[in-house]
Amino acid sequence: MLIDSSPVLRLQYAMLDSTITTSSVPTDHLPSHNLIVAIDGPAGAGKSAVARRLAAELGALYIDTGAMYRAVAYTALFVGTDLSDPLALTGLAEEIRIELRPPTLENPETVRVLVDGRDITEHIRTPAISQLTSTISAVSGVRKRLVNEQRQMAASGSAVMEGRDIGTVVFPNADVKIFLTATPEERARRRQLQLQETGKSVDFDELVREISERDTRDSTRADSPLVPASDAQVVLTDGLSEDEVVQLLREICLKKVQQ
Repeated sequence: MLIDSSPVLRLQYAMLDSTITTSSVPTDHLPSHNLIVAIDGPAGAGKSAVARRLAAELGALYIDTGAMYRAVAYTALFVGTDLSDPLALTGLAEEIRIELRPPTLENPETVRVLVDGRDITEHIRTPAISQLTSTISAVSGVRKRLVNEQRQMAASGSAVMEGRDIGTVVFPNADVKIFLTATPEERARRRQLQLQETGKSVDFDELVREISERDTRDSTRADSPLVPASDAQVVLTDGLSEDEVVQLLREICLKKVQQ
C-alpha cells in the first residue's frame, strides 16, 4: 500500500499563475469552494515539484514556503548577519521583502524568488544553503514572521502549500493534509541525480549523512518540529515516479472534494 493510514503533516504551497492550467482534471471535478492542501515532509521528498503540479491540476495557488526560508538564509549569509544571533536573524526576516513570482508559460517549472526586488532564485538551492536553512528555520522569530506571510498568501482562494509544519502550525485546519516522505537513501539518490545534471559531483554517502542530520534537526527543534499531523495521510514515494505521486495526491484531494 502506498498510502499509510496513519496521520501525516500537510503542507500548503501557493503562487501559481492563473494562466497555467491542465486539462487532465474535468472542470466539474474541480473544487467549487476554497480548498487548502497542506503537504509536509522532510527535505528531498519531492514536495516542491509535486505540489506545483498538483496546484496546476486543481487550479489552485501554489506557495513555496521552503523557498521563503531559503531566501532568509541566503540573505543572512550575503549581508553578513550573525548566524548565531536569533534576534539578528529575526530582525532580518522582518526587514526584507520576499516575493514569490509564479511560474510562467515560458518557464512552468520555476517559482522565481526575489528579496527586495533582487532575483536570488539561482542561489538558494545549493547544499550549503540547504544546511543553513535548516538552522535558520529553527529560529522562532523567523518562523513567526514567515508563517504570517504564508497565511496571508493563501487567504484569497484555494492553495497548495508545501513545507514542514503546514498541517500542524500554518494551516492546522487544512482540508487535505499529506505527509510526503522517502527514505534518506532515496532522497540522496534523487539529489545526486539533480546535481549531476548541473555538472556537479557529490559523494552519495555524504548526501545521506547530510540528509539524516537535517531530518534530526527538523524533527527535534523546539518550535514547529517536523512531525506528521494527527489527521494527515503518509505517502512513501520510494520507487514512485513524479507522475505517479501527483496522480495519487490528486485522487486524495478529489475524493475529499466529493465527500
